[in-house]
Amino acid sequence: MKFRYSLQVMTVALGLGAASVGAVYAQASDAPASDAPAGGTMLSPADQQFMQNAGQADATEIAASKMALKNSSDPKVKQFAQQMIAEHTKLSRSMAALASKKRLAATSSADSALVGKLQTLKGKEFDQAYVEQIGLEAHQRAVDLFEQESRSGTDAQLKAAAAHALPIIKHHLAMAQQLAGAMKGSS
Repeated sequence: MKFRYSLQVMTVALGLGAASVGAVYAQASDAPASDAPAGGTMLSPADQQFMQNAGQADATEIAASKMALKNSSDPKVKQFAQQMIAEHTKLSRSMAALASKKRLAATSSADSALVGKLQTLKGKEFDQAYVEQIGLEAHQRAVDLFEQESRSGTDAQLKAAAAHALPIIKHHLAMAQQLAGAMKGSS
């Protein structure tokens, strides 16, 4: 039986750091095709859920960060958003390649409720919501998600990808914490 799940890409300013994200996932997912069973790899329900949640997180991060480039009034927020777009795009592509190897359909879908809330905001009000909800909260959820997969995942490639990405996600969370502190100090 062939399982098909949508890989929803998480756009929650999850924040996974620089060009190394793509390389990390490429390393984790570049095992020779001969390593996989002829019929493709069957993932456990928990591993499938991880792929779905990670995908949605990337999509949400990208969508919200693109919005930040238009709606933010703070150059530091825009710089953070630009970095999140670049790094989450690389992560998203790498995860889509891994999903393809695992015979999962990779379709991106951001968290429409979260993105919808941000769409109505502009200037400082947007900046505060974006940094709090995307930079801090979403990144903390991503850290938890990737820690769980790196500890408890059953697919070796997914576990390796999660473990390799975790320091990058933690770095994004630290960046968001620093940005939030700077914004409070200037208010």
